[in-house]
Amino acid sequence: MRALLFCLVGLMTASTGLAYGQMKLSPKAAPGANETRYFTAIDGLMDNNADVILKETRQGKTVTAAVLDVCYPVAKGSDRKDRFVVNLAVNGQTMTGTTQSVGGKLPVTVKLVRKPSGDGFEFKGQISIGQAVTEVNSSDNSDISEKEFQDNQTTDDGITAAPKDFTEVSPESIGVRVKLDAASDFLKGLKGQDVEVSLSSLAVTCDALRAGEQTISLSADPDRAAALIEKFKSSPGVAAAGWTTGVVEMERTVRFPAAEWRDGDRLNKDKLTAKVSSVLAVTLSAKPAAAAWSTSTGKLKLTFKRPSRSFPALDLTEIIEVTALVAPDKPGASDRVMLWIGNPVVSTTDEAAGPKLNLANDTSGDEEGDQRDDNGSVDALAREFRGQRWDADKSAWK
Repeated sequence: MRALLFCLVGLMTASTGLAYGQMKLSPKAAPGANETRYFTAIDGLMDNNADVILKETRQGKTVTAAVLDVCYPVAKGSDRKDRFVVNLAVNGQTMTGTTQSVGGKLPVTVKLVRKPSGDGFEFKGQISIGQAVTEVNSSDNSDISEKEFQDNQTTDDGITAAPKDFTEVSPESIGVRVKLDAASDFLKGLKGQDVEVSLSSLAVTCDALRAGEQTISLSADPDRAAALIEKFKSSPGVAAAGWTTGVVEMERTVRFPAAEWRDGDRLNKDKLTAKVSSVLAVTLSAKPAAAAWSTSTGKLKLTFKRPSRSFPALDLTEIIEVTALVAPDKPGASDRVMLWIGNPVVSTTDEAAGPKLNLANDTSGDEEGDQRDDNGSVDALAREFRGQRWDADKSAWK
């Protein structure tokens, strides 16, 4: 009886161990199954200026296929990029392939040797683009899974076609996502129009080259922004158009009833200019000197002057420039407008009679200085316009 009992216990233990072993094995991939892994960098390639994606298909530890995607500056220090994508033939540790670059149509030859190195991999060989040859000698490269790679590929161009209001996007700022082959004609079509194009958005990034689309950022008078967006949507090659982030910061914005500041359906800009200028003249302890509305962006630029306290005997003058924007608080019809003012930018000049002292305003635009010179201007405007300030903690108007 005792012997039988021991046998039963042994069988139960073996069964339990077998079941436990099966539970541990079940999450693993089936032996010999294909797996995709990515290298999102090869250290040292093209002086670390290349944006690299190497996609490998593996069966176990054996690489069965590979695709190399390299985006790189067309010349050292250049913002212009070119790109090539090459399917690599795999022969043991050697990867080779030929193609041509997408933009320059230059012949490309790739010869790489890939070896395990510690916890990572090393790559050695050459990449030839036209007449230029890049030596590859890169160690300690790590790979990531398909899921990790895809999670890192999600990008947001920030374009909102129909925002409920202008609390997260700016009323003057427009984003247009356009196919690369149509971008040139789209931009040429903006010549002569009252819009301001962001120079930085003209650079074609590696992400844009891979997506085949470029996002152009521009500014326009808020009164014309909606009509322009509708027009852009129907332009050849445009994939999306809408409002995006711009100059407006909610912490420096006041919202107030529009009726008193309109003539019919248009803002009374002269009345608004006079009121904003008078308030800032008090808070900045300065005299109004000039005011101008931009026909391109709808921004109001105010200029003030006051005596400089830095060296009173020199009788120097501080020039204070403040940029403002007035727009409805949401697209379409609204009975409220919002007023944003930027931080004052202060420079000092010699306007005294006689010979002038040449001054270098090397601290002009310093953020800390701007905040010091603001002197409660936003609060003062909110009181004068009987307006609301933005509550960042509650994401709502106070």
